[in-house]
Amino acid sequence: SALVIAAVFDRDVNCRRAASAAFQENVGRQGTFPHGIDILTAADYFAVGNRVNCYLTISVYIAGFPEYTQPMIDHLVNMKINHWDSVIRELSTKALHNITPQAPEYMANVVLPRLLPLSVGSDLHTRHGAILACAEITHALCKLAQENNRSVTYYFPEKSLEGLKQIHQELYSRQLYRGLGGELMRPAVCTLIEKLSLSKMPFRGDPIIGGWQWLINDSLRHLTLVSSAARQHIKESAVSALAALCNEFYINERGEADPALQDELVTQYVSELQNSEEMIRCGFSRALGALPRFLLKGRLQQVLEGLKKVTIISPEDVSFAEARRDALIAIAKVCQTVGVKGDGSQQEYVCRDNVDQIYATLLTGVTDYTTDSRGDVGGWVREAAMTSLMELTLLLVQSEPELIHANICKQIMCWLAQQSAEKIDKFRAHAGSVFLTLLHFDHPPVPHIPHREELERIFPRWEKETLNWNAASEAFPRITQLLGLPAYQYHVLLGLSVSVGGLTETTLRYSAQSLFDYMKKIQGDPSALESFCETLLKVFEDNLRNDRVSVPLLTMLDQMLANGCFDMFTEQENHPFPVKLFTLCKEEIKRSKDIRKLRSSIGVFCGLIQFQGDMREKVFFQLFLLLCHPFPIIRKTTASQVYEMLLTYSDVVDPAIVEQAMAILSDTNWEAELPVVRERRNCLCDLMKVPRPQLVPK
Repeated sequence: SALVIAAVFDRDVNCRRAASAAFQENVGRQGTFPHGIDILTAADYFAVGNRVNCYLTISVYIAGFPEYTQPMIDHLVNMKINHWDSVIRELSTKALHNITPQAPEYMANVVLPRLLPLSVGSDLHTRHGAILACAEITHALCKLAQENNRSVTYYFPEKSLEGLKQIHQELYSRQLYRGLGGELMRPAVCTLIEKLSLSKMPFRGDPIIGGWQWLINDSLRHLTLVSSAARQHIKESAVSALAALCNEFYINERGEADPALQDELVTQYVSELQNSEEMIRCGFSRALGALPRFLLKGRLQQVLEGLKKVTIISPEDVSFAEARRDALIAIAKVCQTVGVKGDGSQQEYVCRDNVDQIYATLLTGVTDYTTDSRGDVGGWVREAAMTSLMELTLLLVQSEPELIHANICKQIMCWLAQQSAEKIDKFRAHAGSVFLTLLHFDHPPVPHIPHREELERIFPRWEKETLNWNAASEAFPRITQLLGLPAYQYHVLLGLSVSVGGLTETTLRYSAQSLFDYMKKIQGDPSALESFCETLLKVFEDNLRNDRVSVPLLTMLDQMLANGCFDMFTEQENHPFPVKLFTLCKEEIKRSKDIRKLRSSIGVFCGLIQFQGDMREKVFFQLFLLLCHPFPIIRKTTASQVYEMLLTYSDVVDPAIVEQAMAILSDTNWEAELPVVRERRNCLCDLMKVPRPQLVPK
């Protein structure tokens, strides 16, 4: 059995494989190992390569042979639940849960009484492993008793029940929930609470329930004091424990909650949502999302209003992206818990009176582009909002689809299309996946999806699983086809602007190529091009001085002008598109000190020179203004790009003076002092008959 134990339970993969090979050798040569061939088949060299599989699957199969059951259990209890690696400790306790049905009496009469003193012992690792092992074994024994139509306490003498109850009291009285040890103890005891609740232990009305509730609440308030690595684990354990505790101990025979307890719990949790600590908001948001239906009944509006407040960005909590994310996740969970009833009360169901308000809150989350020192933290909020929108929509579709209004469905699909065209692979992939889930859902189909037939042609059903949204080379050629659908054009173009004008090489290459392919396709269709240009100007206008969009948008416009995307308009005198574009660019860079923005705008101004009419003098005047910009790098970039422009569009200047103008541009040191540069610039103005820009007195 020692070789079998090493093959299945050793932490190191090489040791597991060596033990498996040695066991195989012995079985082959001696043939005296019990059930050797059967065990070898399950635990061969390759099978033992996966540690989780070893602990949770192979071990259960081998423990089914009586010769190995007890040695394996003893090894886990003696050597593994006190292991220095927490992952091994947790896997061992789950393995004990899975093996319990093979030896329930041994577990109940020998193992559990041994574990109970260890769970309040002095060694931290042993204490942690023993608490989790008590939780898992108790749950397994109770499930077994219920399956055999026995009382849940069948395997538990009074002493064991008391021992399980005393774990929390002992740790609390010895202050073992504090400090670094508390980071291990809190999730372990929360797991114990969850398993004892799921086991339907006869503790209803016992004072220990109040102690457990205190620990759950305290753990959610304690999230700010622990390391970021432990935070998620504590939050998830506490929320799972809360759901199980409420479902088992807070419901009466009529399926209702005690009104006083419900009032206290819900009011306390909703008030914590406005805590000044972000992590406390996170914890209590998720806790509200985990409450069972009987505790939300009659309190739904209070809960939804509280969660909605967390999602609103205000100056003092602008960086609380994780709290906004958790509140959006909780809103969808609450909706799924209470269910839908069109003409029901808004205090009990998702119904006509509150559905639009819920959608409005979730749709606000899709517009969160907050950034801080961690990067695009708004991305977490957008991701949660997209998931919650999908969950709510599918919930409504399967019960009362008439509650989904056409304008809401259009907004959802348009926002998802925009996110599917953006630059961060992970969020683009998530948006694309949600978009296709809603498009192809068919029992029954989601109503009011704009351009459904065209979308199903662009994204065939059979490609739903195979299309890799993470790969820019696959995603952008598809998503740019939505530019031809009026309902989606604005949002897709907004998303594309950020990608085409971005800094990531692959995203930039494939998004730009897909956009230019679309532009080539509509060159022969004046109305399609006019509509596209109107949308493009609208995107620019709506995002004026919003640097997240306007800076990459200028870069994209520069590329589009250089690629001849608007050649159809260059022959027309004073076409409105370049005139409006020039005005917007001028407005965008007014008083700007952003070098990237200024440099992008130079390219756009140079590209606008190809249009006929009064535009040219205005464009030259603007470029000559930039030749005397306070920043030397901008003066130098302008001179270099104007030089290239005169080479490219040689017909925009009188051939007699073009060489002289190019000589001034190339021979002048544009990084010299401003008075010197201004003199050279004024020579250019006179030469090209453009009015000299005048210094405005301060």
